[in-house]
Amino acid sequence: MRKLVAVLTSTVVMVSIAMTGCTAKVEVAKVEDPPPKVEKRPDPPPKKVRVRRKLRPVRKVKLEIELPEPVPFQTGSAVLDMEAGAEEVLTLVKDYMAENKDVTLVRVEGHTDSDGDAASNLELSKARAASATKWLVDNGVACKRLLPVGFGQEKPLNANDTPENKAKNRRVSFFDAMIKDKLVKGEDGKTIKMDNGGKTAVDPCNPSITK
Repeated sequence: MRKLVAVLTSTVVMVSIAMTGCTAKVEVAKVEDPPPKVEKRPDPPPKKVRVRRKLRPVRKVKLEIELPEPVPFQTGSAVLDMEAGAEEVLTLVKDYMAENKDVTLVRVEGHTDSDGDAASNLELSKARAASATKWLVDNGVACKRLLPVGFGQEKPLNANDTPENKAKNRRVSFFDAMIKDKLVKGEDGKTIKMDNGGKTAVDPCNPSITK
């Protein structure tokens, strides 16, 4: 019995020594946050480069500076449609005026089809003539050499009976109005007024002043 007590006492003492003398060290590995996920942005689409078309030069038909195709505008507005080639067409007019210094005034005429009311068509024709004139002035043509006027639906080239004919009636046309500072004459020998009966759209040298 005494031996059993001694063994138990010895065991308890050894366990106590082991617990107090040895400290268990447990290292916990540090878990780092995963790197933020970077979303790869798609490459931007390549810029669309519009290829400029080569147009034939203008032709003179009597007093008209005949263009190879109409000056394009955005539908129902006086905003030039650059995507459709407005710059290329108007550049031909600019080149004509640069090559013909004796033409001291060009009349820029705006025309519409008969859709809508006459008053609105007149204003649209004036605004389109003014837009074409502004582009020419912004690109080096002297403002005093241009006179923008509107006719509305008054001077159709064709009957307004088909979409094709209406498209032909919607136009901006260019005419010699003065040569060497003198008014031109028509086939009948009579002098043609500068505005040829159209309504002046704007003063090209003072575009903030509308007529």
